[in-house]
Amino acid sequence: MPADLAVIGLGHLGLPLAQAASAAGVDTIGYDTDPRPAADLAAGRPPVDGSLTPSEIRRMLSAGFRPTTNPAELGRVRTAVVCAPAPPGSSGTLDLTAVTDAVRALAARLRPHTTVLVESPVPPGTTEGPLRDLLEEGSGLRAGRDFHLAYSPARPAPEDRDHGHGHTPKVIGGLTPACTESAAAFYGRLTDKVVRARGPREAETVQLLETNFRHVNIALVNEMAVLCHELGVDLWDVIRCAETKPFGFQAFRPGPGVGGHCAPVDTVGTHRPLRLVELASQINERMPQYVTRRCATLLNEHGKSVRGARVLLLGVTHKPDQADRAGSPAPEIARRLREMGAAVSYHDPYVPVWRVHDVPVPRADSLYEAAAGADLTILLQHHRTYDLQGLAVKAQLLLDTRGATPVGAAHRL
Repeated sequence: MPADLAVIGLGHLGLPLAQAASAAGVDTIGYDTDPRPAADLAAGRPPVDGSLTPSEIRRMLSAGFRPTTNPAELGRVRTAVVCAPAPPGSSGTLDLTAVTDAVRALAARLRPHTTVLVESPVPPGTTEGPLRDLLEEGSGLRAGRDFHLAYSPARPAPEDRDHGHGHTPKVIGGLTPACTESAAAFYGRLTDKVVRARGPREAETVQLLETNFRHVNIALVNEMAVLCHELGVDLWDVIRCAETKPFGFQAFRPGPGVGGHCAPVDTVGTHRPLRLVELASQINERMPQYVTRRCATLLNEHGKSVRGARVLLLGVTHKPDQADRAGSPAPEIARRLREMGAAVSYHDPYVPVWRVHDVPVPRADSLYEAAAGADLTILLQHHRTYDLQGLAVKAQLLLDTRGATPVGAAHRL
């Protein structure tokens, strides 16, 4: 059955797009080279990262969204958007295996006049280079003549309902002006504003800049957190005051790590490395180690040793109020505390079972009892269900890595 749109990749990039398209009345199919996501969605089961609720999935299905494992469906659409993941590889560069697999599946069924869009994070030059080659070789068609090809950086913000697809401008860079306009016509159905880049390379580099901007600025405030602790300065109050400046400043806040699906990229293919991004990555990767050192110091200041101490971790997900654990610093912190001899347990309303290096971590059923019985409680993620004022009263010792507790109620990062 023909459809207007095929979303290829039903993960953290593809699902928000499929949801927005379905809500806008776009006849949408969802395809993944891994059959499990499509099967789960078709059965009404939410994704493991908790990005969609069962009721949201039901609304998508009732609007006509069709998850599929049949690649033949890709040859019956007007627009195809590649949303496959590109996680960091062992060398620090992006692993494009899933992206190229998705493009090959599409190329084998690509029809003339289809608009092909790429939203997966890729190094600049990838869309008009390797991905274009795969599409043309697999289809026998020519990009820019027989089908449209463009890149648009994904800007998912699932935890921010005010900045969904409809209110987030879409940047588009097409292989030709006609490609850009075809992409703009599609995205114009989903968003209030479309921004045209000069070409695919510029649009791809937007993704690179936005991702690295976040990591570099988080590294700065993480460095400031360490410095301010040594100086006895309340960094959270510093940030509160600084963000009142109406120009030249954007507030970022420290934490136990960065996490997330979009890793910083300090090198682009064979081009020169971005030294500032490389340094930022090193700083951010040290934060779990700094948190565990702070834990040991706090316990020691209260007459306890980390060895044998009962430590409760609150919130082990990457984002608040979601089950997504991608890149969360919690496993690294738990591992380090265990190696120091601590007895680690956790509480998270979105994670019923948690394992670190294949070893199960005990889950606390009664939050307040667990906090009262722990020698140290560490807030790693601020879920809205946590009553931090109450926890501060119950906990023997509370370390807040998110600056979410009332002033004076806990030790802050």
